[in-house]
Amino acid sequence: MYYDKYFPFYAAYANPLLYEGERMQEREFELMKSYYPLTVQRIQEKVEEECQLLDYEGSRLYDEYPDKYMLHHLCMKIKNEVEPEMSAQAVPENFLSELVQVLLCQEISRRRCRRQRCRRYF
Repeated sequence: MYYDKYFPFYAAYANPLLYEGERMQEREFELMKSYYPLTVQRIQEKVEEECQLLDYEGSRLYDEYPDKYMLHHLCMKIKNEVEPEMSAQAVPENFLSELVQVLLCQEISRRRCRRQRCRRYF
């Protein structure tokens, strides 16, 4: 019969509310980032730039168990880039390294979660 093979036109369009949760989380994250101190915002920008360079299919960021050495190397690279800006401030010895590591792990975690949520739909 004809109606057994009928495919309704509205089923071909994506659900407009499908990504609403993702947008809400992104807005919330951007709001919280706006509350960071200026120096931390600059470090966060560097972290996002480095993560953007590594954000591709098959990237090491998305391994099931990311390599700890790779994360440490990436942290040191970011720290060396932002250290000249921070030299004028009285920052304890390991604080900058730990701050960069926390921001990097948080950004990687956010990207990994977003990628897993997006893959669920396709």
